[in-house]
Amino acid sequence: MEKNTFYIETYGCVSNKSDSYIMSTVLNKSGYISSTIEDAEFVIINTCAVKQQTENKIKSRLNELYYNFRDEVNKRFIIAGCLPHIEAKYIDVVRNLIPNFSAIIDLDNINDLPLIFEEIKSGSSNLIYKSKDSIDKSEILIDHPKGKITGIVPISEGCLGSCTYCCVKNARGHLNCYNPHNIIENVKHQLKQGIKQVYLTSQDCSTYDYKKTKLFDLVTELVDLNYKFFLRIGMINPRFLIDEFEQLLSIFKLKKVYQFLHLPIQSGSDSILKHMNRYYKISDIADKLKILRKKFPLLTISTDIICGFPGETKEDFNQTIDLIKWLKPEILNVSKFTPRPGTKAKNMEQVNSKVIKRRSTALSDVFRQSLHKINSKWENWEGEVLVLHEGLKEDQAFGRNLAYKNIFIENFKGNFGMFAKARIYKVDGFNLFAEMI
Repeated sequence: MEKNTFYIETYGCVSNKSDSYIMSTVLNKSGYISSTIEDAEFVIINTCAVKQQTENKIKSRLNELYYNFRDEVNKRFIIAGCLPHIEAKYIDVVRNLIPNFSAIIDLDNINDLPLIFEEIKSGSSNLIYKSKDSIDKSEILIDHPKGKITGIVPISEGCLGSCTYCCVKNARGHLNCYNPHNIIENVKHQLKQGIKQVYLTSQDCSTYDYKKTKLFDLVTELVDLNYKFFLRIGMINPRFLIDEFEQLLSIFKLKKVYQFLHLPIQSGSDSILKHMNRYYKISDIADKLKILRKKFPLLTISTDIICGFPGETKEDFNQTIDLIKWLKPEILNVSKFTPRPGTKAKNMEQVNSKVIKRRSTALSDVFRQSLHKINSKWENWEGEVLVLHEGLKEDQAFGRNLAYKNIFIENFKGNFGMFAKARIYKVDGFNLFAEMI
């Protein structure tokens, strides 16, 4: 074990990955060096709690770490992320899984890590940190190792919603939008390092509003930066289509912005949406989606669906099936409902788990059947592809085009991070296969 070394293990969403980048940057600037889990003095587990399946995985991992390293008294474990904070008792849950933890920190303590490490070095353990104030994470300029192509910048934390199934709000709190100046400087700082695609992240990008600077204003300033790159906007609440549709249209007209919309609709049933506290109706957003498809025919739409929300009837589920058949999203994330701690949905009448599993399988089958037809429009497309990393086989590279499509380039001889001119010659489900031109 080497002193002043750290290792970060990250679970969950892009916001969590952003937090890990920030922690790594803060520690590097304080003289700490990234290492392996075996050699690191400090091990940070950045947790997630959005699904029961993820929670179970992390619980198993924490317990494994305890048994693997309980005799190494100088190895210090720091538990970060959402899991300890989704409900008051969850700090004790973590404590029981890994009794030798050094500290549990909250989501606004990540810039205090060097001070926390010093306190641990002085002999303290089982520390619980809870920040009184929300911080602006975007003001911490993220550094990347050489060769990194994708950067992440948080634009806010928390949300305005009150979804009855979501425990993340308990951890992330009420909406806190970050200063646009800090966000722009952070993006610029990362682009100077050679970053070629930037993800803007938050729990809901559509709610960004800092002293009358809205999402469109922020994105406009970012794409005006004198660098060649793609910008991906993170999750957008469907309510944004109703309240701020013109803003969304304006964003997709901007060059450098990926023609990619992550719109978590969650159910095709208005009744279920009401019980979820999702404040929109399918008919309201369907009209807007028709316009989007017409104005931006290459737009990639990604949506999330929860199968088996409490009270979901066969008719409710069939409405979801009809929605997916009509919308034909290019990406579909299907989740089986599991009750989460500290949520209203946990106390609602639950759907049988076997029914949930059948519905999840049926919905996934409907989606898969539509995949080839959805992507057939890309055959013989020619244009620029941002080459990101190696493909699945030798001399193959993986990249994305303006619509954030999965593209595998055969016989690639260039460098990762370049914008290559390519032609798509084959479509296979999610994946598009291209050759250099």
